[in-house]
Amino acid sequence: MKKSRLALLGGEKAVKSGERDIFHWPIINREIEDKVLDVLRAGSMSGLDVTMEFEEGFARWHGMKYALGHNNGTSALHSAFFGIGIGKGDEIICPAITYWASYLPVLSLGGTVVFADIEPDTLNLDPDDIEKRITGQTKAILMLHYYSRPANVGKIKRIAKKYNLRIVENVAHATGALYKGKLVGTFGDVSAFSFMSGKSFAAGEGGMLLTNEKEIYERAIVFGHMERYKDLTIPAMKAAVGIPWGGYKYRMHQLTSAVGVVQLKKYKKEMAEVDKAMNYYWDLLEGLPGIKSLRPRKGSATTMGGWFVPKGLYFAEQLGGLSVTRFAEAVTAEGSPTYTGCQKEGYSHPLLNDIDIYGEGKPTRIVNSTWDVRTNKGALPVAEGIHSRVVSAPFFRRYYPGVIKEHANAVRKVIENYRDLLIET
Repeated sequence: MKKSRLALLGGEKAVKSGERDIFHWPIINREIEDKVLDVLRAGSMSGLDVTMEFEEGFARWHGMKYALGHNNGTSALHSAFFGIGIGKGDEIICPAITYWASYLPVLSLGGTVVFADIEPDTLNLDPDDIEKRITGQTKAILMLHYYSRPANVGKIKRIAKKYNLRIVENVAHATGALYKGKLVGTFGDVSAFSFMSGKSFAAGEGGMLLTNEKEIYERAIVFGHMERYKDLTIPAMKAAVGIPWGGYKYRMHQLTSAVGVVQLKKYKKEMAEVDKAMNYYWDLLEGLPGIKSLRPRKGSATTMGGWFVPKGLYFAEQLGGLSVTRFAEAVTAEGSPTYTGCQKEGYSHPLLNDIDIYGEGKPTRIVNSTWDVRTNKGALPVAEGIHSRVVSAPFFRRYYPGVIKEHANAVRKVIENYRDLLIET
């Protein structure tokens, strides 16, 4: 029996509460304001003291030896690739669905990217597809924890060990998440984080590189941190400093560092509230047809951290073939804004297929390759069909159960009345 008429078809909305601050992020307190003002008043925006304070705290939190602050997550990834020695002809294996920063920096180093398919239930790199992509030129695996869901770290590490490959861990979405009880960002040879204002750990742009290997750390310094040369200990690097080897200036702005220092003090508490709110939302929808969370199994020691950009999996076949677009439109009409899909696959973009970026006479992606690494249609079936199977979920930053329940009821209402949308269309 229908509980109420869908708002899309003239009924009342399910969500009646105002948003208040349930979606507002980041949370800025007086301590952050004071710390930022201290930097401004000292005229030390381009200094290192506060950045080093942030680096030390971040490394300590993760139990890692070395941390290096960057001006954004993309430059942290660029430095990570240089740090492990990516060069001419080297290949990295990367998930087919990810932000471009996960792979484009390797092109400027003379390397290239080979895309592997994703798991349909996590959207992360599919370990079973990695071995199909390994060649004699493969040097590293880019292990991304997509939309805060930790990747299958155990399997990926076993493959990397079997083939003597490096792991670059992209933690841009998942700061604070756990894989089997251990913080992500501690599993790769090197890891990179992003702190732009939309991320869960938000500091207003900025990135961080973490590693336990001194050579990776020092290579990252000589690549784009000319003001850090005093930290170098490796003779070959100390003897050739003065200007950055990469020609980049990647240091972290100290206003970001100031925010980061205070965020380290309060992030765990805020993350716990986000986790409580998001799990409550998905608990309310548990067992309904058509939609499922990306979260790990309940009760496991694997967690979603700050739940950056929450997503759900959509199954049109369970709702009479109702398209994901129409489903999202109906939920949005109920007062819970919903959109479809995930990040656009990079492998089909002209930049990864046809464009000669550096004027070398061939498309940049294949100019240094011994074979054509470009992706043929049909080679990545899960990635190619994933956009019709993903919908957004509200990104709750506070645990207000009454408001959260209204948003869950918006989804429940559409699912319970989906046949009206099939008739209407």
